[in-house]
Order: sequence, then C-alpha cells, then structure tokens
Amino acid sequence: MSINIVTLVGRVGSDPDIKYFESGSVKCRLTLAVKRRSRNSDEPDWFTLELWDKTAEVAGNYVRKGSLIGIKGSLKFDTWSDRQTGANRSTPIIRVDQLDLLGSKRDGEGGTTDTSSEHF
Repeated sequence: MSINIVTLVGRVGSDPDIKYFESGSVKCRLTLAVKRRSRNSDEPDWFTLELWDKTAEVAGNYVRKGSLIGIKGSLKFDTWSDRQTGANRSTPIIRVDQLDLLGSKRDGEGGTTDTSSEHF
C-alpha cells in the first residue's frame, strides 16, 4: 500500500497561467504561499500547483493573485535535462485533484460569485 496525498490551504501568488491544447485539455499552473507555523520565521513555503480540465477552468475563472484556496492532490516531480550542462534536474509539483475556493467576494477584485465554500 502507498499513499501520496497533499492537502494545503494558502494564498495564490500570481494570476493563473492557463494553456489550452488542441486535444481539448486545459492546464493551469499556480503558485501557492502557505504559512508554516514557526516562531522563527514569517516566510511562507511556496508550492507550484498544476490543475487540469474542469478544475483548471474553474481556477482560470475564479482564482486571482491573493485568493484564499484549499487544495487536495498528489506530489509529483517534473524532470528534465538541463540544456547547458546536461545535468538531470527536477522540481516538485502538486497535481491538484480538488480545489476549494475559500475566500469571500471581497477577497477577489470584483469577483462575480460568492466563493465562500465552493468545491470543484
């Protein structure tokens, strides 16, 4: 048995980066700042989120920089070969399966829907 579940609540660091593919798939990338409970630091931990299809479209329509969201997903690693050095590189990505819009209308910049507890 193995488990790969990530649950985070935090504020979005930038507006969603949406890509549409000829296949009809939609991909969204976001950064999420999550405060770690610590006496020594107020610096947040930053996570890169990847959302697909309907969840990606919802994020593109309702999520903006500063939005409070909750996510549930799994950890994966994107890997590539560095063009200059040829070294293998990787970066952690959270593949989001569930998106919860936790903020109110006032958290966004004139959002058109009350997202106080919507789940996608």
